[in-house]
Amino acid sequence: MGIDLVVIGPEGPLAAGLADEFQSRLIPVFGPSRAAAQLESSKTFARSLMEKYAIPCARGKSFTNFLEARAYLKAQSAPLVVKADGLAAGKGVSVCTTLAEAESTLQKMMEQKVFGAAGNRVIIEEYLIGQEMSYLAFTDGKTIVPMPPACDYKRVYEGNTGPNTGGMGAYSPPPFFDNRMGARLDATVMQPIVRALAEEGIRYRGVIYAGLMLTDDGPKVLEFNARFGDPETQVILPQLKTDLVDIMLAVIEDSLDKIIVEWEKRACVTVVMASGGYPEEYKKGLPISGLDALDAGVTVFHAGTLAADEKTITSGGRVLSVTACGDDFAQARDLVYDNISRISFEGAHFRHDIALFGE
Repeated sequence: MGIDLVVIGPEGPLAAGLADEFQSRLIPVFGPSRAAAQLESSKTFARSLMEKYAIPCARGKSFTNFLEARAYLKAQSAPLVVKADGLAAGKGVSVCTTLAEAESTLQKMMEQKVFGAAGNRVIIEEYLIGQEMSYLAFTDGKTIVPMPPACDYKRVYEGNTGPNTGGMGAYSPPPFFDNRMGARLDATVMQPIVRALAEEGIRYRGVIYAGLMLTDDGPKVLEFNARFGDPETQVILPQLKTDLVDIMLAVIEDSLDKIIVEWEKRACVTVVMASGGYPEEYKKGLPISGLDALDAGVTVFHAGTLAADEKTITSGGRVLSVTACGDDFAQARDLVYDNISRISFEGAHFRHDIALFGE
């Protein structure tokens, strides 16, 4: 039996060149090549590309030497952002409110190797102020087809406090987004980055994800991902009307311009249920109850779970994402939080302010 389609989800296999391996065997694969995945696997590569092709991003500098990085740091003003260059499971970015905190973060990344080889090179960037937003698009390396944007919540606790995580929840589409903003992002970020890669001899096929800050000076790129990111995916794809496989095949066959991609016009919310202690130390193997008592229309995405002895148990930090769509965000939120109250496991915690919008 042949393989009709391979979809590579995680960033690690993409960065390792798994898509290239399938392509070499003439197996249809959805996901960028190793060279293209550098857009996520190396923040220095992405920054150099943006600077070369005038794609708006935060001012910053890359370092491989701790002493040089520390000397540069002492000449800056806080707050600052310190980033591990490589893949760090969504935890390699630290917003530092003081220079002492930034120096401590540098030391952990570069000397203590808390992120392993991902911290061999770091980037020190200016801190941008504005509304953060994720903007994803399908691309075959020529055509881009944008998806509804999403906003996620990186900090672990309410009010955007506590350490950064891989994401504690998300909503889509943000109320402030309109067609004019979408056209601007396509023209200044998404189309230029695909063209820039092509100019460098890299054909990008798959999902391209821009993490953006909408500042007073216009949108600026915080980072690129080379894949669907969660929890944003959990609020974007439920809005998709067109068959996802058809889109993926069009990307692989360089015919994305031949397909019409349609979306529902609904509000979608997801809330992450995390293990106690996440994003630091946490227990595993805890039984989860209540998954069989949920309303129709509610989707639970399993992230850190395992099946054991006919039970579902925890196996990671972000355990579940509970998702629902509605006619408006209030309806979607109510449905999500009502159903979360029926799910339990020891130490479970989640944010109560996802898509609250200051209500």
